[in-house]
Amino acid sequence: MSSEFGKLLRISVFGQSHGRAIGVNIDGLPAGESIDLQELDAFLDRRKPGKSPLSTTRKESDAPIFLSGLEHGVTCGAPLCAIIENSDQHSSDYQELQDKPRPGHADYTAYIKWDGHADMRGGGHFSGRLTAPLCIAGGIAKQILSRHGVHVGAHLASVGDVEDLPFPLRPDRSLFDAVAAKPFPVLDDAVGERMQALILEARQHLDSVGGVIECAAVGVPAGLGEPMFEGLENRLAAALFGIPAVKGVEFGAGFAAARSRGSQNNDAFAVEDGEIVTCTNHAGGILGGISTGMPIILRTAIKPTPSISQPQQTVSLRAREDAELVVRGRHDPCIAHRAVPVVEAVTAAVLLDLLLEGHHGTF
Repeated sequence: MSSEFGKLLRISVFGQSHGRAIGVNIDGLPAGESIDLQELDAFLDRRKPGKSPLSTTRKESDAPIFLSGLEHGVTCGAPLCAIIENSDQHSSDYQELQDKPRPGHADYTAYIKWDGHADMRGGGHFSGRLTAPLCIAGGIAKQILSRHGVHVGAHLASVGDVEDLPFPLRPDRSLFDAVAAKPFPVLDDAVGERMQALILEARQHLDSVGGVIECAAVGVPAGLGEPMFEGLENRLAAALFGIPAVKGVEFGAGFAAARSRGSQNNDAFAVEDGEIVTCTNHAGGILGGISTGMPIILRTAIKPTPSISQPQQTVSLRAREDAELVVRGRHDPCIAHRAVPVVEAVTAAVLLDLLLEGHHGTF
């Protein structure tokens, strides 16, 4: 299935933005793992829409309903299935889009792929709404990883040309928790205010703006991953590109490494308290597809929201002629700040899957 990822931990996302419900099925969770539902709700709340002028005004509770796999707050070994009911759809806003695809959106490719039968109300199965069930899976994964000393956190590294501070060489859980507790997920709050002003400016001009999310995982043991096509970067990138609006993924220094010299980019090894570490982390904690034991550092590029209210050039699919489109409805002027927990969720899910492989499916 194209909407599924993972090896031992199989995560499948289902539903459409304006359907009755969206949901996730998770097969391969270890039995006997306690899940703090209040902590999970707090994690889901970080991406929930309708909380500020920075996001869509669509209001959804995003309260998960567990159908299987969880008994008295503890995983029971059966596949865990959870749904989130949709309640605040304005489907009439999307009638024109059945004939006029939005530039920059999947309306056209879905029309071609499924011969005009795709449900694209609210973006359908391509919508950012589908990241809510991803956060159920990832929020559970984060709790299990945390009990084994692995912690995942992220922040909004940039919006447009406004840049936050980067993570330090060795971020820790307290820093992740501090960012997660903020209403706007940045390290430098003054920079965060400038980012928010830029987002609101884009909204005032009936436009949108993109951003970059930096994510880190600490406590990942050395030796995780495989060379070549099953590398740690490969597995993470494949899943991260499943997040709507992600257009780029880089690890460590990423593309900046191509502009440096080996003497600058190489991470010198050292011994610290009996452990082998590196003095810098341009590799992002991964060499040859295998973890080094240093923090895993990655960044995802999030494109500007394609649904903007300015007049745009498109076509009429029925008439096969040029047309103009003004998108109606409720849309985010920037997706990136709400996608921060989503990147955390997907990263955590992939890491848990890899750790389960190393432990033959159980801890």
